[in-house]
Amino acid sequence: MKIVLALVFSFLLPVLASAQKEIVIWHAYRGDEKAAFEKVIDLFNKSNGKGIKATPLAVPYDAFADKITAAVPRGKGPDVFIYAQDRLGGWVAAGNTVEPIDFYLDTATKGRFLGATLQAMTYQGNTYGLPLNYKVITLIYNKKLVQTPPKTSAELVAQAKKLTNAASGRFGLAYAYSDFYYHAALMNAFGGAVFNGRKPTLNSAANVKSMELLMRWFGQGFMPAEPSTALITALFNQGKAAMVFSGPWFLGEVAGGIDVGLAPLPTIDEAGGKPMRPWITVEGVYITAPSQKKQEAYELVKFVTDTAAARILALEGRQSPANKAIYSDPQVASDPVLKAFRQQVDAAVPMPNLPEMSMAWSPATTAMNKIVKKTPPKAALDEAQASLIDRISKLRK
Repeated sequence: MKIVLALVFSFLLPVLASAQKEIVIWHAYRGDEKAAFEKVIDLFNKSNGKGIKATPLAVPYDAFADKITAAVPRGKGPDVFIYAQDRLGGWVAAGNTVEPIDFYLDTATKGRFLGATLQAMTYQGNTYGLPLNYKVITLIYNKKLVQTPPKTSAELVAQAKKLTNAASGRFGLAYAYSDFYYHAALMNAFGGAVFNGRKPTLNSAANVKSMELLMRWFGQGFMPAEPSTALITALFNQGKAAMVFSGPWFLGEVAGGIDVGLAPLPTIDEAGGKPMRPWITVEGVYITAPSQKKQEAYELVKFVTDTAAARILALEGRQSPANKAIYSDPQVASDPVLKAFRQQVDAAVPMPNLPEMSMAWSPATTAMNKIVKKTPPKAALDEAQASLIDRISKLRK
């Protein structure tokens, strides 16, 4: 009898093993974010009840996008991966990389996300992923120096001037204003954009106005010249920068003795009272086109973006989930950092996910560097526009 049972077991073992469908998921998390995400994966493996096993693999961030581009179309990549939306259009255009998921999506699932985050997962009318987490810049200030954060650009300038003593290296406001990513918040307030549809608009009137306002701020002396990330952090930690425009990554660099406050970016009087509208970058969870387990992969994608997973990612990973229901959770709602970034999302704009966006960074950066060195904004942006058009033309050929 024992021999018979042993033979039966030896026969069933590979059958049972093959019945468990493995889904490999690539991510680039480290530290607390990695631990929280792996906890979510473990929860999925224990609770899905469908014999699906998700296996997470951490891939270095610097190599991540190139590995997706090289490996996935050849069928050598994962079933699922996590990455920001800025490369989405390029991967769709390349083909055989990301799978559209509209076939699987129902109304309830669509409705679980903050609007701007799901919009970031959409390209040419198709949805290619579900939003997991987002990052956005907001106003970060030293509570010892700023009792009431400014709500308008007029209040910002008045407070920043009052808190500045350039001779002693003290500034009211410090941010990477020559970095186009950070400037986008001001550009978007004026209704500017990098593209109108797929047509480049770097030198639009709205973009020029945003640059002119930036230079008026710079000319009033309440911001440091040529601010590097290291300088901004050092100034804030030394109590020499009262306010900063930055994102959650900055908070990890703040010294322990600083009492930090967060508030929405101010509205811009010069843009008719419109709010500063920073770019939002959204980490999407995508199914790869060559995957042979798309239905099982979607089960995983849906699970990691649901409320139970979002709570773990928020409270243990210190991330800002795209799932809107989580912000009604008492513990999440009472967290000042999570609350502040959630408030800022209402005014945020998804960073363009067009393939051509990768061509825009260099001309825009060159223009920003020229403008802060006193080249007229219109002239610098005209050059950037011509350069971008030329780059796109070569890309399309």
